[in-house]
Amino acid sequence: METPRTGPSGETIDTPRHRALGSDSRVAILRLVRAAQSGVTAAEVAARTGQHLSTTRAHLDRLTEAGLLVKARASGGQPGRPAWRYRAAAADPAPAPYRSLAAALLDHLSSRAGDVREAAAQVGRGWGRHLAAATPDHEDPVDSVLTVLDGLGFGPRRQPPEAADTVQVHLHTCPFLELVGRNADAMCGLHLGVVQGVLERDGGSGESVVLEPFAAPEACVLHLPAPARPSEGQRSEGRRSEGQPPEGRPS
Repeated sequence: METPRTGPSGETIDTPRHRALGSDSRVAILRLVRAAQSGVTAAEVAARTGQHLSTTRAHLDRLTEAGLLVKARASGGQPGRPAWRYRAAAADPAPAPYRSLAAALLDHLSSRAGDVREAAAQVGRGWGRHLAAATPDHEDPVDSVLTVLDGLGFGPRRQPPEAADTVQVHLHTCPFLELVGRNADAMCGLHLGVVQGVLERDGGSGESVVLEPFAAPEACVLHLPAPARPSEGQRSEGRRSEGQPPEGRPS
């Protein structure tokens, strides 16, 4: 067991981080990744540094293990297994509830065989339904998702609509960032499942939800189905239930 070292001002020196930065190549890679707001792949880093791809991956893994980088897969909803994308870790991960529970879940899933991401998503869906049941009712299910994610510390921001059938939400903080560094597939699957569970609790479907880590500068991107607009018949029925006469008929 290593004894933590202290600096001249009495601060604790994080030995694993300092060892990770003991290589000029890793220092250069860290600077490159920090300058790339949307994250980079190992292939992109190798192309920019001129290193062999396997050497670059080893350096990136060392920086990730030291907590200086985080990695996640951004599929954009496409089939297949995309490459890892790396981004600089936040200096101070935001506090969030259920941190111990999430860590225990991660340890449990990591010891199991099979699709870890899907197993985590199943747990997340149950968690999402539970959290949604404890929040105020919203007419727009997207507002329910925003309320739950904001309560967990993700700092969600709804973006101006780009398409009629989807809603885009940027997640500017990951309260479980250090756990994502340990197993990105499990934690991102858990987060996706939470969103799906919230939508299902409100009577919607979470099947078309897509979570893209590092897809925007300084944010992960969540793609949600746009709320269904009520038909004219449903609007008329709503007006009658509120005591308003149907259109074209005197009161």
